[in-house]
Amino acid sequence: MQSFSGLARRALLLLLWILPLGAPLVAVATLDISTAKAQEADPDVIEEEAPPAANEGDAAPNDDGATETGDKDAAPPPPQSYLGWLYEALGLLYSVIFLFLSFALVAVFVMNVLSARREHISPSQLIEGFEAHLNAKRYQEAYELAKSDESFLGKVLSAGLARISSGYPQAIEAMQEVGEDENLRLEHRLSYLALIGTISPMFGLLGTVDGMVQAFAVIAHSTVTPKPAELAQGIMTALVTTLVGLWLAIPAIAAFNILRNRITRLVLEAGIVSENLMSRFQNVSAGPKP
Repeated sequence: MQSFSGLARRALLLLLWILPLGAPLVAVATLDISTAKAQEADPDVIEEEAPPAANEGDAAPNDDGATETGDKDAAPPPPQSYLGWLYEALGLLYSVIFLFLSFALVAVFVMNVLSARREHISPSQLIEGFEAHLNAKRYQEAYELAKSDESFLGKVLSAGLARISSGYPQAIEAMQEVGEDENLRLEHRLSYLALIGTISPMFGLLGTVDGMVQAFAVIAHSTVTPKPAELAQGIMTALVTTLVGLWLAIPAIAAFNILRNRITRLVLEAGIVSENLMSRFQNVSAGPKP
Protein backbone atom coordinates (compact mmCIF):
# COMPACT_ATOMS: atom_id res chain seq x y z
CA MET A 1 0.00 0.00 0.00
CA GLN A 2 2.83 2.35 0.89
CA SER A 3 4.65 1.39 -2.31
CA PHE A 4 1.54 2.12 -4.36
CA SER A 5 1.12 5.54 -2.72
CA GLY A 6 4.79 6.32 -3.31
CA LEU A 7 4.40 5.34 -6.98
CA ALA A 8 1.36 7.58 -7.33
CA ARG A 9 3.20 10.43 -5.73
CA ARG A 10 6.11 10.05 -8.17
CA ALA A 11 3.77 9.92 -11.18
CA LEU A 12 2.04 13.08 -10.01
CA LEU A 13 5.37 14.90 -9.61
CA LEU A 14 6.44 13.77 -13.10
CA LEU A 15 3.19 15.03 -14.56
CA LEU A 16 3.60 18.40 -12.85
CA TRP A 17 7.15 18.62 -14.22
CA ILE A 18 6.18 17.73 -17.81
CA LEU A 19 3.08 19.96 -17.96
CA PRO A 20 4.96 23.34 -18.06
CA LEU A 21 7.18 22.07 -20.83
CA GLY A 22 4.34 20.63 -22.88
CA ALA A 23 2.01 23.63 -22.69
CA PRO A 24 3.95 25.69 -25.31
CA LEU A 25 4.10 22.67 -27.58
CA VAL A 26 0.36 22.18 -27.25
CA ALA A 27 -0.25 25.87 -27.99
CA VAL A 28 1.94 25.75 -31.10
CA ALA A 29 0.21 22.62 -32.28
CA THR A 30 -3.19 24.19 -31.66
CA LEU A 31 -2.17 27.34 -33.66
CA ASP A 32 -0.97 25.20 -36.59
CA ILE A 33 -4.23 23.31 -36.63
CA SER A 34 -6.25 26.59 -36.59
CA THR A 35 -4.19 28.04 -39.47
CA ALA A 36 -4.65 24.93 -41.54
CA LYS A 37 -8.41 25.05 -41.03
CA ALA A 38 -8.54 28.76 -42.00
CA GLN A 39 -6.63 28.07 -45.21
CA GLU A 40 -8.99 25.30 -46.10
CA ALA A 41 -12.01 27.53 -45.47
CA ASP A 42 -10.60 30.55 -47.44
CA PRO A 43 -8.70 29.51 -50.59
CA ASP A 44 -7.79 33.12 -51.41
CA VAL A 45 -5.30 33.29 -48.55
CA ILE A 46 -1.82 33.55 -50.00
CA GLU A 47 0.89 31.63 -48.21
CA GLU A 48 3.96 33.49 -47.15
CA GLU A 49 6.23 30.90 -48.64
CA ALA A 50 8.03 31.76 -51.84
CA PRO A 51 6.12 30.64 -54.93
CA PRO A 52 7.64 27.82 -56.90
CA ALA A 53 9.79 28.82 -59.82
CA ALA A 54 7.96 28.75 -63.11
CA ASN A 55 9.24 26.82 -66.05
CA GLU A 56 10.90 28.71 -68.85
CA GLY A 57 8.40 27.38 -71.34
CA ASP A 58 5.50 28.68 -69.27
CA ALA A 59 7.05 32.11 -68.66
CA ALA A 60 7.59 32.94 -72.31
CA PRO A 61 3.92 32.89 -73.38
CA ASN A 62 2.96 35.01 -70.36
CA ASP A 63 5.56 37.64 -71.24
CA ASP A 64 4.40 37.74 -74.84
CA GLY A 65 0.79 38.10 -73.76
CA ALA A 66 1.69 40.94 -71.41
CA THR A 67 3.64 42.63 -74.18
CA GLU A 68 0.72 42.32 -76.59
CA THR A 69 -1.68 43.69 -73.98
CA GLY A 70 0.63 46.63 -73.31
CA ASP A 71 0.90 47.35 -77.02
CA LYS A 72 -2.87 47.36 -77.36
CA ASP A 73 -3.27 49.70 -74.41
CA ALA A 74 -0.56 52.04 -75.69
CA ALA A 75 -2.00 52.21 -79.24
CA PRO A 76 -3.19 55.79 -79.98
CA PRO A 77 -6.84 56.34 -80.97
CA PRO A 78 -7.57 56.90 -84.65
CA PRO A 79 -7.31 60.57 -85.69
CA GLN A 80 -10.58 62.49 -85.90
CA SER A 81 -11.28 65.12 -88.53
CA TYR A 82 -11.77 68.72 -87.51
CA LEU A 83 -15.33 68.81 -88.85
CA GLY A 84 -16.16 65.62 -86.97
CA TRP A 85 -14.77 67.04 -83.76
CA LEU A 86 -16.67 70.28 -84.32
CA TYR A 87 -19.95 68.43 -84.92
CA GLU A 88 -19.39 66.30 -81.83
CA ALA A 89 -18.73 69.39 -79.72
CA LEU A 90 -21.71 71.40 -81.01
CA GLY A 91 -24.30 68.67 -81.27
CA LEU A 92 -27.06 68.46 -83.86
CA LEU A 93 -29.05 71.52 -82.75
CA TYR A 94 -26.21 74.03 -82.60
CA SER A 95 -24.62 72.60 -85.76
CA VAL A 96 -27.82 73.28 -87.71
CA ILE A 97 -28.20 76.77 -86.22
CA PHE A 98 -24.63 77.88 -86.93
CA LEU A 99 -24.64 76.26 -90.37
CA PHE A 100 -27.74 78.24 -91.30
CA LEU A 101 -26.21 81.45 -89.96
CA SER A 102 -23.02 80.79 -91.93
CA PHE A 103 -24.84 80.36 -95.24
CA ALA A 104 -27.02 83.38 -94.50
CA LEU A 105 -23.96 85.48 -93.70
CA VAL A 106 -22.24 84.57 -96.97
CA ALA A 107 -25.40 85.18 -99.03
CA VAL A 108 -26.20 88.54 -97.41
CA PHE A 109 -22.58 89.67 -97.64
CA VAL A 110 -22.36 88.91 -101.38
CA MET A 111 -25.70 90.60 -102.02
CA ASN A 112 -24.63 93.77 -100.21
CA VAL A 113 -21.22 93.83 -101.88
CA LEU A 114 -22.94 93.77 -105.29
CA SER A 115 -25.29 96.54 -104.15
CA ALA A 116 -22.45 98.70 -102.85
CA ARG A 117 -20.71 98.95 -106.20
CA ARG A 118 -20.41 102.38 -107.78
CA GLU A 119 -21.86 101.09 -111.04
CA HIS A 120 -24.96 99.97 -109.17
CA ILE A 121 -25.59 103.34 -107.49
CA SER A 122 -24.26 105.96 -109.92
CA PRO A 123 -23.00 104.40 -113.16
CA SER A 124 -20.73 106.60 -115.23
CA GLN A 125 -22.42 105.65 -118.51
CA LEU A 126 -25.76 106.94 -117.23
CA ILE A 127 -24.23 110.23 -116.13
CA GLU A 128 -22.52 110.80 -119.46
CA GLY A 129 -25.56 109.81 -121.55
CA PHE A 130 -28.03 111.81 -119.45
CA GLU A 131 -25.88 114.92 -119.58
CA ALA A 132 -25.42 114.56 -123.35
CA HIS A 133 -29.20 114.40 -123.88
CA LEU A 134 -29.75 117.45 -121.69
CA ASN A 135 -27.11 119.43 -123.55
CA ALA A 136 -28.81 118.52 -126.82
CA LYS A 137 -32.21 119.39 -125.27
CA ARG A 138 -33.47 115.87 -125.86
CA TYR A 139 -35.41 115.71 -122.66
CA GLN A 140 -37.60 112.79 -123.67
CA GLU A 141 -34.56 110.67 -124.51
CA ALA A 142 -32.94 111.70 -121.21
CA TYR A 143 -36.05 110.65 -119.32
CA GLU A 144 -36.23 107.27 -121.11
CA LEU A 145 -32.52 106.65 -120.45
CA ALA A 146 -32.95 107.33 -116.75
CA LYS A 147 -36.20 105.35 -116.58
CA SER A 148 -34.65 102.26 -118.15
CA ASP A 149 -31.72 102.29 -115.75
CA GLU A 150 -32.26 100.32 -112.51
CA SER A 151 -29.53 102.08 -110.59
CA PHE A 152 -30.01 104.43 -107.64
CA LEU A 153 -29.15 107.49 -109.74
CA GLY A 154 -31.40 106.40 -112.61
CA LYS A 155 -34.47 106.19 -110.36
CA VAL A 156 -33.69 109.57 -108.79
CA LEU A 157 -33.18 111.34 -112.13
CA SER A 158 -36.31 109.82 -113.71
CA ALA A 159 -38.41 110.93 -110.72
CA GLY A 160 -37.03 114.48 -110.88
CA LEU A 161 -37.41 114.81 -114.61
CA ALA A 162 -40.97 113.51 -114.43
CA ARG A 163 -41.90 116.33 -112.00
CA ILE A 164 -39.92 119.14 -113.65
CA SER A 165 -43.06 120.37 -115.42
CA SER A 166 -44.44 121.30 -111.99
CA GLY A 167 -41.38 123.37 -111.18
CA TYR A 168 -37.84 122.91 -109.97
CA PRO A 169 -38.68 122.71 -106.22
CA GLN A 170 -41.24 119.98 -106.89
CA ALA A 171 -38.69 118.07 -108.97
CA ILE A 172 -36.09 118.29 -106.18
CA GLU A 173 -38.68 117.15 -103.67
CA ALA A 174 -39.57 114.13 -105.82
CA MET A 175 -35.88 113.29 -106.19
CA GLN A 176 -35.37 113.46 -102.43
CA GLU A 177 -38.35 111.19 -101.79
CA VAL A 178 -37.12 108.56 -104.23
CA GLY A 179 -33.57 108.90 -102.91
CA GLU A 180 -34.69 108.34 -99.31
CA ASP A 181 -36.76 105.34 -100.35
CA GLU A 182 -33.86 103.75 -102.22
CA ASN A 183 -31.45 104.54 -99.39
CA LEU A 184 -33.84 102.91 -96.92
CA ARG A 185 -33.98 99.83 -99.12
CA LEU A 186 -30.19 99.59 -99.19
CA GLU A 187 -29.94 100.02 -95.42
CA HIS A 188 -32.69 97.47 -94.86
CA ARG A 189 -30.79 94.92 -96.91
CA LEU A 190 -27.59 95.80 -95.09
CA SER A 191 -29.21 95.44 -91.66
CA TYR A 192 -29.28 91.65 -92.04
CA LEU A 193 -25.52 91.65 -91.58
CA ALA A 194 -25.93 93.49 -88.29
CA LEU A 195 -28.67 91.03 -87.29
CA ILE A 196 -26.41 88.03 -87.89
CA GLY A 197 -23.59 89.76 -86.05
CA THR A 198 -25.90 90.33 -83.08
CA ILE A 199 -27.62 86.96 -82.73
CA SER A 200 -24.55 84.78 -83.41
CA PRO A 201 -22.87 85.50 -80.04
CA MET A 202 -26.29 85.18 -78.40
CA PHE A 203 -26.54 81.60 -79.66
CA GLY A 204 -22.96 81.14 -78.49
CA LEU A 205 -23.93 82.37 -75.03
CA LEU A 206 -26.94 80.05 -75.06
CA GLY A 207 -24.63 77.13 -75.87
CA THR A 208 -22.30 78.20 -73.06
CA VAL A 209 -25.09 78.12 -70.49
CA ASP A 210 -26.43 74.86 -71.92
CA GLY A 211 -23.03 73.19 -71.78
CA MET A 212 -22.37 74.29 -68.19
CA VAL A 213 -25.81 73.00 -67.17
CA GLN A 214 -24.93 69.63 -68.72
CA ALA A 215 -21.61 69.54 -66.86
CA PHE A 216 -23.18 70.38 -63.50
CA ALA A 217 -25.96 67.87 -64.13
CA VAL A 218 -23.30 65.15 -64.38
CA ILE A 219 -21.90 66.24 -61.02
CA ALA A 220 -25.35 66.42 -59.43
CA HIS A 221 -26.47 62.95 -60.56
CA SER A 222 -23.16 61.20 -59.81
CA THR A 223 -22.80 59.37 -56.50
CA VAL A 224 -19.01 59.47 -56.73
CA THR A 225 -16.56 62.03 -57.99
CA PRO A 226 -17.12 62.18 -61.78
CA LYS A 227 -14.23 61.60 -64.11
CA PRO A 228 -12.94 64.52 -66.21
CA ALA A 229 -14.02 62.71 -69.38
CA GLU A 230 -17.63 62.74 -68.15
CA LEU A 231 -17.53 66.52 -67.73
CA ALA A 232 -15.65 67.17 -70.96
CA GLN A 233 -18.68 67.00 -73.26
CA GLY A 234 -20.62 69.76 -71.50
CA ILE A 235 -17.57 71.99 -71.11
CA MET A 236 -16.58 71.42 -74.74
CA THR A 237 -20.08 72.40 -75.89
CA ALA A 238 -19.95 75.55 -73.77
CA LEU A 239 -16.61 76.70 -75.18
CA VAL A 240 -17.05 75.69 -78.83
CA THR A 241 -20.48 77.33 -79.20
CA THR A 242 -19.02 80.58 -77.89
CA LEU A 243 -16.07 80.25 -80.27
CA VAL A 244 -18.24 79.62 -83.35
CA GLY A 245 -20.61 82.43 -82.38
CA LEU A 246 -17.70 84.87 -82.26
CA TRP A 247 -16.34 83.52 -85.54
CA LEU A 248 -19.60 84.54 -87.20
CA ALA A 249 -20.21 87.77 -85.30
CA ILE A 250 -16.82 89.44 -85.82
CA PRO A 251 -16.76 89.36 -89.65
CA ALA A 252 -20.48 90.16 -89.83
CA ILE A 253 -20.14 93.32 -87.72
CA ALA A 254 -16.96 94.36 -89.53
CA ALA A 255 -18.59 93.90 -92.95
CA PHE A 256 -21.70 95.79 -91.82
CA ASN A 257 -19.75 98.86 -90.77
CA ILE A 258 -17.50 98.87 -93.83
CA LEU A 259 -20.37 98.47 -96.30
CA ARG A 260 -22.55 100.99 -94.47
CA ASN A 261 -19.86 103.66 -94.76
CA ARG A 262 -19.34 102.87 -98.42
CA ILE A 263 -23.06 103.00 -99.24
CA THR A 264 -23.45 106.28 -97.36
CA ARG A 265 -20.62 107.82 -99.36
CA LEU A 266 -21.94 106.54 -102.70
CA VAL A 267 -25.48 107.71 -101.96
CA LEU A 268 -24.16 111.16 -101.08
CA GLU A 269 -22.21 111.27 -104.33
CA ALA A 270 -25.31 110.21 -106.27
CA GLY A 271 -27.31 113.00 -104.63
CA ILE A 272 -24.71 115.61 -105.55
CA VAL A 273 -24.52 114.38 -109.15
CA SER A 274 -28.30 114.35 -109.55
CA GLU A 275 -28.64 117.91 -108.24
CA ASN A 276 -25.87 119.10 -110.56
CA LEU A 277 -27.56 117.52 -113.56
CA MET A 278 -30.94 119.03 -112.67
CA SER A 279 -29.57 122.42 -111.64
CA ARG A 280 -30.04 123.83 -115.18
CA PHE A 281 -33.81 123.82 -114.55
CA GLN A 282 -33.72 125.81 -111.32
CA ASN A 283 -34.54 129.11 -113.07
CA VAL A 284 -37.38 127.56 -115.01
CA SER A 285 -40.80 127.64 -113.39
CA ALA A 286 -42.24 125.13 -115.82
CA GLY A 287 -39.79 122.83 -117.47
CA PRO A 288 -40.27 120.63 -120.48
CA LYS A 289 -42.54 117.66 -120.17
CA PRO A 290 -40.84 114.40 -120.77
